[in-house]
This record gives sequence, C-alpha cells and structure tokens, in this order.
Amino acid sequence: MELKNPLYQNIGIHVINTIFTIDKGQVKVLLIKRTNEPYKGMWSLVGGTMYNNEKLIDAAARELKEKANIENIKLIKSEIFDDLKRSPLLRMIAVSYIGMVDIDKVNVMKKTTKTSDAEWFSLDNIPTLAYDHNEILTSSTEKLKDLILTSDILKTLYPKGFTIPEIHKVFESVLDKKLDRRNFRKKLLSSGLIVDTNKTINFEGRKPAKLYKFNAKKDKKLF
Repeated sequence: MELKNPLYQNIGIHVINTIFTIDKGQVKVLLIKRTNEPYKGMWSLVGGTMYNNEKLIDAAARELKEKANIENIKLIKSEIFDDLKRSPLLRMIAVSYIGMVDIDKVNVMKKTTKTSDAEWFSLDNIPTLAYDHNEILTSSTEKLKDLILTSDILKTLYPKGFTIPEIHKVFESVLDKKLDRRNFRKKLLSSGLIVDTNKTINFEGRKPAKLYKFNAKKDKKLF
C-alpha cells in the first residue's frame, strides 16, 4: 500500500442507523432533521461519520446516542452502500445498521447541535431524505422483513406480552401483505415460541383477547 497514492486519500465512512419501532401495530422509522450542509433542513436516518479511532459498531452507537439519545440497543449490520457520488463532499462509503426499540421506553432527543427535530414516520409517509437514505431505508425495510421471519427480533418489543391479533397486525405491517388470520394463528401457536400468560387484554377496543409472551426457553426461529 502506497500511502502517498492519491487514490487512497480523501475517503470516509458513514454509519447509518435505521431504527424501527411498532406504534399501535404500525411500523415506523426514526428520522432526524439536519441543520448542517450538505442537505441542510432535510430529514435523514440517524447516522454520521466514523472517527478513525472507532470500530464500526461503536461509531453507530455513538451517533445514535448523540443525535437521538438512544443507547444500549442491539444493532444489526445490514448493507454497504458505495456509490461514488453518494456524498457531495468527498468519497463516503456507508455501512447501515438496523435496530428496534420500544417506543414507550425511549426518550428521543428532539434537538442537538446538528439536528433541529426528530420524529417517527410511518413507512408509507417517508419524505425525500438526505444522501441516499431513501435507498438505505428501502434496503433496511427488506432486511427487517427477513428478520421477523427468521429471528426473534420482536422479542424485546413485547416484554409484557402481546395478543395474537396485535402480533398479526405487526407482521402484516412489516411484510406489507395480508396474512390469513387462521393460518397465522395456527402456525404461531404450533411454533412453540409463545406461551399463554393466562391473562387477557383489550386490543383496539375489541373483546378481551389472550395475552401471550415469547417463550424464553425456546431457541427457534419464529417461522
């Protein structure tokens, strides 16, 4: 490696966090509004530039804390974005991460020195984002669809339990498709991943429904 070679210089790394939540059965993503150029005044995913003394995951966690006041959550590495012109300042490669939080357990910071607002947006109401963040969000949403089918990523969102109609609505929202209620219920109950808490709760004003919890003793995929 020739350090003086100009082709090795003027390149950086962005770490971009796509943070999802479930709000009343609807999937939402956290966006922040930028106060700095480039793309001043535009919404973006939560991220920034990695320092040269950090690991990728540490940079992602730092940016999430600094710009949204969210910390101590599991971040899953998703994709790499390396378009030559994705940043107007210099060559920047983006590494994206996915995380999920309980909307009732986070206190998102509205303003920072680099942001003027922060809001949860439903996936069908996403504005034009800074950089290539619309592309990153699309990629992360597809990754989330895979994760809810092959992992227990939803487990931390329901520490007190959930109803089957509630989790059914979440799956339909994430997958963006209708799922037969009877087949979904049958498959979920037969998976061994959920257990009956012997409690009931009202969901969306309907008659009481059984409350379930994820089975901590099971180490299987949901589907």
